[in-house]
Amino acid sequence: MLAIVPPIAAGASAAEPAAPRPACAAAPAALGRYQPAKPGAVLPAAPFVEADGSERPLDGLRGAPLLVNFWATWCAPCVKEMPALDRLATQPPAGLHVLTLSADREGAAVVRQFYETNGIRNLPVALDKTGRVARAAGVSGLPTTVLYDAEGREAGRVVGTAAWDVPEAVAFLTACLGGEG
Repeated sequence: MLAIVPPIAAGASAAEPAAPRPACAAAPAALGRYQPAKPGAVLPAAPFVEADGSERPLDGLRGAPLLVNFWATWCAPCVKEMPALDRLATQPPAGLHVLTLSADREGAAVVRQFYETNGIRNLPVALDKTGRVARAAGVSGLPTTVLYDAEGREAGRVVGTAAWDVPEAVAFLTACLGGEG
C-alpha cells in the first residue's frame, strides 16, 4: 500500500474553492510551462491504483501538500523527467508528497521494471491506467504535473517537463505550498 498521508477524518469536508495563492502566481524558468490554478480547482475524488492492485481515491490524500505527476514509461519526456522527481522525493520541501501516476495499461510490473532499469528508488508505484484521475484533473497530455495544497486545492500545474529538484524549483514549491501564501 502507498503510505503517503493518512486519509481524511470521517466527516471532513471537501476543499473549499479559493483564489490562487499569490506565491503560486509565477514559477521559475526551471518549471517550464507552469500555469497557476484556476479558482475552484480541487483534488479529484477519482481513484488511482496502488502497487498491490487496491484502489485509493486521490482526494483521500488531502492533509499535506501533494505533487501529482501523470506519466508513462513509453513517454520520452516523462522518462527524462522521472529522475528529477525521484530526487525531489528524497527531500521534499514543506512536507510535500510526490505521487507519480503511470498511464501504463500493462500495470505495476511494467512500472516496477522501469524503476529498476532507470534507478528510480524513491517514488511509489501507482497507476492511472484507465485515465480516470487524469480526466478528472483536466490533464490532456503527458507529462503533466499538478500541485495541490494541504486542503486539496489546486495551486498550479506544469504541462511538459520540469527540473523539479533544482534549488529555485524547491524554493518555489516551498513558498507556493507551504506557509502563508
